[in-house]
Amino acid sequence: MTIQIVAHASGWKAGVEAFNQRMHDAGSHWGFYVDAEPTWIPKRREDQASWREYWLCVEGGETVRGGYALKPQKWLVHGKEVLVTDWQGPFTEGAIDTKYAALGMRLVRDMLRKRPLLFSWGHGANDTPIVQMVTALGWLVMPTPVALRVVNPYAFLRRNRILRDRPERAAALDVLAMTGLGTLGISGMHSLMRVGSGRLYRADYEEVPAFGPWADDLWERTKRHYRVLAVRDSDAMNTLLPPGETQREWSTPRRYRVRRAERTVGWIITTCRRLEDDHRFGDLTVGCLVDYFAEPEEAPYVIHAGFRALRNQGADVVLANQSDRRWVAALRATGFVILHGRRLFCAAPALKEAMEPVSELEREGGLFLTNMDGHGPQGL
Repeated sequence: MTIQIVAHASGWKAGVEAFNQRMHDAGSHWGFYVDAEPTWIPKRREDQASWREYWLCVEGGETVRGGYALKPQKWLVHGKEVLVTDWQGPFTEGAIDTKYAALGMRLVRDMLRKRPLLFSWGHGANDTPIVQMVTALGWLVMPTPVALRVVNPYAFLRRNRILRDRPERAAALDVLAMTGLGTLGISGMHSLMRVGSGRLYRADYEEVPAFGPWADDLWERTKRHYRVLAVRDSDAMNTLLPPGETQREWSTPRRYRVRRAERTVGWIITTCRRLEDDHRFGDLTVGCLVDYFAEPEEAPYVIHAGFRALRNQGADVVLANQSDRRWVAALRATGFVILHGRRLFCAAPALKEAMEPVSELEREGGLFLTNMDGHGPQGL
């Protein structure tokens, strides 16, 4: 039968539900969005800085066989404003039925036709099918780290899931927690990293309900320090995080304006959620530095302000994702452990070409990515 790729609409709700049921019945945890309008940044005006859109793969005009999501967003690439697009998926029945194995490639090619400046940021390993696919298509695949700082070592040792994957390892972590040796070791490790930087990085911060003209001033004087990044003026940020709105997919974000000597030096957005039976963090309360912006030399002050805010909210562990090596250094200087190569930035050939020379971005910094540039802090 003929396969078509169509925009998601309310009339396809039952078809998507049937697709999800087939996937789940076959043992897959993948599915697609049932509602046609995205809960996060639906397009409501033509000049919007960012929005999300859903596309479906339909067989014979009636049966949904897959789909993908796009998030176009205004970026500055070497000083030129362009529309760069994050993609999510593709999700197809090829995961459960070899008859549809080619659909993934078809959907990727369709995304590229719609949005040539395409990227995705995530993917845990080079050997996953989607990473192998985009590598074969000539995409840039750049490893980036995850940063982690433990706030409550006892809870982390007792309740994290990723380190307690075997009974003997779980027993050893319990001993470390109960004797206090684990707390001493983890706290000492973070403290040594901070002492090694020789600075305390104290700054004042206040929670704000929205981004205002102060954020525009910061954007105008700071954007020149980066070569490739999403636009982060007040309009862009208030579009991504509409004042007064919350999201079903992640906990309520908090925005903080950061000052030193009464001067605004940056801002940071955080989320904090108590997880339940999470495959990585078990039942821990996990804080996330979702997005932030400042001149590179002010980065440690902004990061530490966000960390302090999350610590005060009761986070057991704090995570951050970043690609710019200057911000990664700032995370290390404020006590975060850097886990290298845990996320892959995958950029389509057209975006890779626009970003050149990529080697300088990797070596010197300038490619600035946070969770908000991708799918948002999903699950956190």
